[in-house]
Amino acid sequence: MTINLFQTPEYRALMQSHIFETIEYLFNRNQEFALACEIKTITFTPELPTEILESFNETVLFILSGYTFESAQLEEGHFSFEAGFGPDNFGSLVTIPLLGIQQILIGGDTPIMINHAKPVLNEEKEEESDSQKALKSSSMEALLNNPENKKLLKDKK
Repeated sequence: MTINLFQTPEYRALMQSHIFETIEYLFNRNQEFALACEIKTITFTPELPTEILESFNETVLFILSGYTFESAQLEEGHFSFEAGFGPDNFGSLVTIPLLGIQQILIGGDTPIMINHAKPVLNEEKEEESDSQKALKSSSMEALLNNPENKKLLKDKK
C-alpha cells in the first residue's frame, strides 16, 4: 500500500508550522505578500454576494497590501484579513485555514512557499475517525486471538 506522504498528519503539521512561520517572518519584516488559496477552504464574514463568489475560480489570489495587510491576523491554525470585493468594494473578513494556503508569493510573482498538504475537511475527519475505529477493532481482535493475552483482561463477571 502506497502512502501519500503529503497527506499524513505528520506532514500536515510540518506544513502548517512552516506556513505559520513564513507569514510570521514576513510580518516581522513588514513585507507585503500574496496568497494563493483554495476557495472551498475560505470563510467570508459576512458572506459574499453570490455574483462575487461565482466569479472566483477554485484557486483565488489575495494580494495583501495597504489596509488588507494592516488588518491581517495570524493565529494558530488560520489566517484572516479584511478585504473589499467587487465594484462596490463589499467588505468581508476572510478567514483561511493555514493548510488552505497553497502558495505564498512576494514581489508579485515569486513563490517563497508551496504547500502540497491539503486541509482535513469535516467529511474527511469523519472518515479518518471511522478508519481509526476499524484499526482499533482489528488490533483488539489480534490481541484476543492469542489465548495468553485473554488472561490479561479483567474478568467482567
